[in-house]
Amino acid sequence: MKIAMIGHKRIPSREGGVEMVVEALASRMAELGHTVDVYNRRGHHVAGVENDVRRRKEYKGIRIITIPTFDNKKLNAVVYSFLATIRALFGRYDVIHYHAEGPCSMLWLPHMFGIKTVATIHGLDWKRSKWGGFATKFLIFGEKTAAKYADEIIVLSKSVEEYFKNTYNRKTNYIPNGIELPEIKEADIIKKKYQLEKDGYILFLARLVPEKGLHYLLNAFAETETDKKLVIAGGTSHSDEYVDEIKCLAALDERVIMTGFVQGAELEELFSNCYLYVLPSDIEGMPISLLEAMSYGCVCLTSDIDENVQLTGNYGYSFKRGNTDDLKKMLEKLIKKRNSADKGAMRNYLQKNYDWSVITNRTLELYKNG
Repeated sequence: MKIAMIGHKRIPSREGGVEMVVEALASRMAELGHTVDVYNRRGHHVAGVENDVRRRKEYKGIRIITIPTFDNKKLNAVVYSFLATIRALFGRYDVIHYHAEGPCSMLWLPHMFGIKTVATIHGLDWKRSKWGGFATKFLIFGEKTAAKYADEIIVLSKSVEEYFKNTYNRKTNYIPNGIELPEIKEADIIKKKYQLEKDGYILFLARLVPEKGLHYLLNAFAETETDKKLVIAGGTSHSDEYVDEIKCLAALDERVIMTGFVQGAELEELFSNCYLYVLPSDIEGMPISLLEAMSYGCVCLTSDIDENVQLTGNYGYSFKRGNTDDLKKMLEKLIKKRNSADKGAMRNYLQKNYDWSVITNRTLELYKNG
């Protein structure tokens, strides 16, 4: 098959979950002999120019087509989605796969031309607090367009599956994100760079945006008596005001370390050696950082939203969403007595439910038979 993917910022990149999913799916489909084109956006990495992705035309057997757009964050996604779609109309694709609600706003165009379309809803993006006004309306329009015109819709959680059923009476396909089981790394880079030892820190790793709930964690940690450090790893995503607020809170506690955006060996070491991974989010689609933490055998504490609890199953702890007192209570409980995760059982659980090879094949079947 000849396949196009539209909706991410660029690959290869860890700018967000969408980028990681597009790379994982596209590279595996290319390995299986399919022709896969991905439509990258021209522009700078949201976590800073120093993390920009080198422009290329091919990666892991995938053809990369770079679409020009504006630097203006309000117009960036709109212009990119329109231009990428127009370009894709002439690509003789068997299927065009849109990722995320905003880019789905242009899905009606290939539908009019009889090209098969698949939409992956990575989350209800219009709920995220960084958006407002025109952006929110654009995202809702994209969601409605996918519900009306997409040949198939993929959702990443049962709650979003239920949402589409109740809101649009639209059947969707639950196909979660996947994970590869990694090699555990000893503390080396993080020891030299941040003086971090194994089990000596609590880890938050996610984009620094309000819906990830980092402010709850900082406030709860400030009231928690412990010698452990709190490591905040992640870049910005159109959220400079919020990041300034976070930096002010972090500066009040000498136990807090902010690393900025991390990837590669440093990221692997942070996951491998943390005492506890915490994700206090208000909203999620399907949090890949949580899936990654579990793949390293981390003990995980999350807010009790459906998307988090569904993912951790019997292998995590939770607190009441947005409740700083309950988060503090759980931090104190787990610092005092942390039950180590059954890594063997957790690996089996991940392999059974979140294997990328199985997920790729299920997606391809949807392309063929949906």
